[in-house]
Amino acid sequence: MAVKVYGPAYASPKRVIACLIEKGIDFETIPIDLLKGEHKAPDFLQLQVRILISSSLLCFQLTFSTYVRLIKVDDKSTESRAIMRYYAAKYKLQGTDLLGGTVEETGLVDQWLEVEAHNFNPHIYSLTIQIMFYPAVGTPTDEKAVAESEAKLGKVLDVYEQRLSESKYLAGDFFSLADLSHLPFTQYLVGPIGKEYMIRSRKHVSAWWDDISGRDSWKRVLELESKGWAGN
Repeated sequence: MAVKVYGPAYASPKRVIACLIEKGIDFETIPIDLLKGEHKAPDFLQLQVRILISSSLLCFQLTFSTYVRLIKVDDKSTESRAIMRYYAAKYKLQGTDLLGGTVEETGLVDQWLEVEAHNFNPHIYSLTIQIMFYPAVGTPTDEKAVAESEAKLGKVLDVYEQRLSESKYLAGDFFSLADLSHLPFTQYLVGPIGKEYMIRSRKHVSAWWDDISGRDSWKRVLELESKGWAGN
């Protein structure tokens, strides 16, 4: 049974889709327009699994026989990472191993996933809201908030620069969920947010971004997005 992913245009579902592609797991995407309130439609609310992630909805249908009725989490949830980890563990021997080959490596993957969720994501999410979302709904951008978020994100990227001077990827010399989880929002950063220099001004971060964004899985995500998520 294919995994059903709702709201593929949003960042959190995209990281799950990239994970599913890396693992060679079949999936189906169903577009949801949050600005039109489609996530509040009765038929949508009756779905067996609903997860609210960072103000966007990601829904997926579990592939085991017993279904969870309804899962609600708050706006600060990192559930998309938990979903990725579930599939990465369940299908560890299929596709790309995204968890590391040893207990120690898996520990580092988990550590850097935490760093991404609690140190990197809050600041880049703020930039996304201020620069991409607010203008779309007619809300003025708070330039002070933008400057503060950029400064804080820069400090996080300085830590990344040091780490990536020591290893090819965040958890070591292997691509993992820790790297994959950065893809959607960093794509916003170098694209519509217009702050690619934050990546390019850091030699090792820049090389890391070129590497992970050049993976076939992410190219496939961007290709599907360009086609309106048709044909996956």
